[in-house]
Amino acid sequence: MNLEAARVLGENGGMSQSWSAFEWHAEPQSWAAHTDGTLDVVTAKGGDFWRETQYGFTHDDGHAFLRDALDEFTASVRVSGEYAELYDQAGLMLRANERHWCKVGVEYVGRQQWSAVVTHDKSDWSVQPAEAHAEVTFRMIRRDDALILHARATDRERWTLLRVAPFPPGLGARVGILAGSPGRAGFRAHFHDFQLAGPDRRPLHELGEP
Repeated sequence: MNLEAARVLGENGGMSQSWSAFEWHAEPQSWAAHTDGTLDVVTAKGGDFWRETQYGFTHDDGHAFLRDALDEFTASVRVSGEYAELYDQAGLMLRANERHWCKVGVEYVGRQQWSAVVTHDKSDWSVQPAEAHAEVTFRMIRRDDALILHARATDRERWTLLRVAPFPPGLGARVGILAGSPGRAGFRAHFHDFQLAGPDRRPLHELGEP
């Protein structure tokens, strides 16, 4: 079954229960939510998330599949993709509105990078070169006034800390997955095992442990 056919089935009540509470911000070219809890996305051209810094433009048209979340939580998802062109990207997103959001995931900039963008009116980007792992799990912890972002390759036990960033406490936001490909259509991303739970309250230096 092609992705478009699977998408139609999902709209008519066949969507995997694990994705049933999610809604699209900028629906992709095609997508499929499967009964095993996986999600496949094929991007439309041009989708990205960025606000002003360095480039002077704003993009708020990347694909994000989001659900409501409490003010404090731990979210994670396993991600793989056919990364090949500049800024192909897939990962986790927290979005309050077009001016306050965060994304963390793989972004292709000459190679696979573990990337985080935190936006409060203007975007702040950080990257960490990464091996070309077939699959990576990203984790986002929102607690108190902070976001704590981690990544872990499937063959590793410990989490790698990517970012500790401010996020206004009490600001309502939605969480979920994102995909984008500013330079092309047809980037394929695969998501598995999305989890949403209460905030991990361990001290920051202990969060790298499994």
